[in-house]
Parts: sequence; C-alpha cells; structure tokens
Amino acid sequence: MITYNTENVKLPAIKKRDTSAWIRRVAAAYGKKIGEVGYLFCDDEKILEVNREFLQHDYYTDIITFDYCEDDTLNGDIVISLDTVRSNAQQLGKDYDEELHRVIIHGILHLCGQNDKGPGEREQMEAAEDKALAMR
Repeated sequence: MITYNTENVKLPAIKKRDTSAWIRRVAAAYGKKIGEVGYLFCDDEKILEVNREFLQHDYYTDIITFDYCEDDTLNGDIVISLDTVRSNAQQLGKDYDEELHRVIIHGILHLCGQNDKGPGEREQMEAAEDKALAMR
C-alpha cells in the first residue's frame, strides 16, 4: 500500500492512483514489490526537523528516505519538502511537476538499492531517475 500524507503543506496535484501504479511499475522493473510505502509531503522546516532528529544533519534537503525493506518487498517512509523541490526546480530551470515526480521516484530507487553518495553513483541515480520518468 502506498499512502500520501502532508504536514504544513497542501497535497501536491498528483494523481494518486496513476502515481501509485507508476511506482509499482518501477519497483517491478527492479524485481521488487510494494509493501508499505508512506510519503509525507512537508515544508522546509519539517524536513529540517526530521533531518536533525533522525540523521543528525543540520541542513535542508528535498528528500529523506527511511528504508524498512524486507527481501524483495519495499517498505519505507519517504519525506519530501515541497519548498525545496520548488526551489530546486527554479534553480535547475525544470518544470515543478517533473522535479516533483523525479523526487518521488528517487525515494523508491533508494529502496530498490540505488545509491547516490559514492563515486559515480550520482550519475547512475540520475540515469535510473530518467528511465523511471520515461515509464510514467
């Protein structure tokens, strides 16, 4: 089950049924199935609070993914700051909706085992995001 919740923001204009079906297709492409995945859309202050409390990081970010996966079943909580998604879209000259979907699937790709911190991993993650976005 995929859930969509908010804190301090309105739910973004995503088609939940279509988005959930897309997420399932992407997971299946990695040989995974969806268990319990919860999205929390929030503002910058909430994601900063989460980042400080759980990761001891004192900075804003667009997404934090908590991985509770078991075998081939994806379970996790994905926290997304709509403020940062919007400012990133503006800075990158991207459409907000496209950037939002990129971030939505970024969390799923982490749950599928993709990383983006090590050498060359950022480029691999971006390629995986592009491939996933093409599946929408």
